[in-house]
Amino acid sequence: MSTTPASAPSPHRVLPTARPDDDEIRPLKPPVDPTTLVHAQIRRDEFWRNIPAYADVSYEQFIDHAWQSKHTITRPEKLIETLKDHVSPEFLADVNAGFHKAPMSLRISPYILSLIDWREPYGDPLRIQFVPVASRLLPDHPKLGLDSLHEQADAPVPGLTHRYPDKALFLPLDTCPVYCRFCTRSYAVGVDTDEVEKVQLKAKPERWQRAFKYIASRPELEDIVVSGGDTYNLRAQQLLEIGETLLAMPNIRRIRFATKGPAVMPQKLLTDDAWVDALTRVVELGRKLHKDVVVHTHFNHPNEITGITHDGLNRLQERGIFVRNQSVLQRGVNDTVETMRLLIKRLGHVNVHPYYVYVHDLVQGVEDLRTTLDTALVLEKHIRGSTAGFNTPTFVVDAPGGGGKRDAHSFEHYDRDNGISVFTSPAVKEGQFYLYYDPLHLLSPEAQARWADPQEQYRIITNAIERAKGKIRP
Repeated sequence: MSTTPASAPSPHRVLPTARPDDDEIRPLKPPVDPTTLVHAQIRRDEFWRNIPAYADVSYEQFIDHAWQSKHTITRPEKLIETLKDHVSPEFLADVNAGFHKAPMSLRISPYILSLIDWREPYGDPLRIQFVPVASRLLPDHPKLGLDSLHEQADAPVPGLTHRYPDKALFLPLDTCPVYCRFCTRSYAVGVDTDEVEKVQLKAKPERWQRAFKYIASRPELEDIVVSGGDTYNLRAQQLLEIGETLLAMPNIRRIRFATKGPAVMPQKLLTDDAWVDALTRVVELGRKLHKDVVVHTHFNHPNEITGITHDGLNRLQERGIFVRNQSVLQRGVNDTVETMRLLIKRLGHVNVHPYYVYVHDLVQGVEDLRTTLDTALVLEKHIRGSTAGFNTPTFVVDAPGGGGKRDAHSFEHYDRDNGISVFTSPAVKEGQFYLYYDPLHLLSPEAQARWADPQEQYRIITNAIERAKGKIRP
């Protein structure tokens, strides 16, 4: 017979909680003022009129992709002429000197030029990405190379990189609507500069056919990234030709068209009907063949997203075209929790799914843009949970030397004092070690002195690899 008093609750019984009336809302969280939802506040003003050269440009002109292309600035002299009454002569001199030291040539659309806050140009996140200034440039890391990802070393034919078992990167052309300072393909993209003589990857049918022949001959290849350069710069017929050729191959299951265009010239999505129609036809053909065709784009800062962007992306949404985003982590651009959180929330708001945030590649001439690996680890921790998981990007390191993309947390060893991390990539190249280097100017003076000594460099690298070997599970 139980000795538990009748009034005592059973240890296994769940006591009922007070239930609100059916019409009552329990205030579990404090009310939210809609004006604080900054990610949804997308500007729709005529911002380009702030630039004297564009003061009389109408909305109809500004959203015309042909007008944008025609007025895109490709010479430092033209940029200086456009801005001469808007910024100080000292800043213009700094810009002119910056382009003479840059590995990437100049190409900037009126759209991006107009979004830069020229009242404070040194700190503006868009200026930082597209317009170099000599006074902010820093010496390259001693272990940095022009093609740090070894894309050419993994190319069986020019313009086709086959690194991953079932995926290849196809580069049909070497031009873009806008040139980014931080481009990891500055070895090929754009025209020659004072610093770099470019590898030629022109849009030539003969070269394309060699790439198609290789892809068709490799049954393990299922996934093709079509990049460049930028697929925005393909003519509609070329886009259609590439898409239909790849989809006709039985082995190909997925195509990704990579373009920064929506971030730097969204007008094309609104007014280049032929190009959008060609993309739509490839996507619809893929759907009929039960194959996946999507767009991968590249926004780095929430200021790049305007009402014009939203309207252009809505057009893709209406046609059932799925869009993912790949950002590059850059110092002074998106390396704070507040900015990165706003970026991913705003991307989600315009139906672009954040996919990757790359820790900045080891690119020549842009050491001022790089951050530490630790910055990425901190950012990922603080933004996870801000929004849905499928709209939360993975922070990755594209391992220098050809190891491919590695989760930023997956290093075998990270020496924060000396700014060196060691990754492995068993599925790509078994048994190799890949080293990523934090920028020297963010290390201590003692660490910088060690990297200046070749013998110390060797010791740092050897020690890091040995420590990594000790952590690898058999």
